[in-house]
Amino acid sequence: MRGVMKRVGTGVAVLAALCGLYTGYRWLWMTTGWTWPFVVDDITMPSLDSIVGALFDPVQTDGQTLLSLLVESSLFTAREAALGFAMGSIVGFALGAVIARFVVLQRGLMPYVVASQTIPILAIAPMVVVGLGNIEIAGWTPTDWLRVSVISAYLTFFPVTVNTVRGLQSADPRAVELMRSYASNEWGIFWKLRLPSALPYLFGAFRVAATVSVVGAIIGELPSSIQDGLGGAIINFNQYYVLNPQNLWATNLAAAALGIAFFLVVVAVERLVVHRPPERFA
Repeated sequence: MRGVMKRVGTGVAVLAALCGLYTGYRWLWMTTGWTWPFVVDDITMPSLDSIVGALFDPVQTDGQTLLSLLVESSLFTAREAALGFAMGSIVGFALGAVIARFVVLQRGLMPYVVASQTIPILAIAPMVVVGLGNIEIAGWTPTDWLRVSVISAYLTFFPVTVNTVRGLQSADPRAVELMRSYASNEWGIFWKLRLPSALPYLFGAFRVAATVSVVGAIIGELPSSIQDGLGGAIINFNQYYVLNPQNLWATNLAAAALGIAFFLVVVAVERLVVHRPPERFA
């Protein structure tokens, strides 16, 4: 409990320091009139109190406040990101397990896995949205949010694949030989030795993949014309940024908070599974 309180206190202190740095930077630049590296005013850097105040202002004709809208949008994007995280993690783990098992695949397939991440996601997202929209299976067509989850999974699978390979190959060779001397088959070695050895690596990848899944979901919403998620809110508020810049800033902060929430969920699960402080594992 003491360790948890210490980490919470550290997080609050860091957040307070960032808020103080933001406010101090804004005040100094507006007071002195400095223009480098950019002009600071209420449009480029709205005050924190105006951002907080905007949360309780109505943004819809029905009187819905910005806070209520961001909560609904965050939950919608969270559903897409969670499904994308699950799909990407499953595909990444399965692919990594196969690559780790067969050395020839590691040499022949791994470069293509790495190359897949060099393609800008903004170039792939429209192709996925339109391509999956033209697919029909027994009268069923993937929904818009499901297509967004596929884009999220595309970003998620890479760190899981790489760390799965590293983790499964990190098992002590002497322990592997010992199990083989007791007539253990490869399946038994995998479940009893390689997988437990890979858990720290896997959760290291899951922490990265959790935040990336949120980014992928938001990016995937942009070309899909989905208005219910954070991506749609970003597009809408970006059109009126000069009039209400605090709305876009609040939306960006909501997206950051969603990514942090996903990260903390993975950390909590890691503590239950690995039974060691997760920060010990890179």
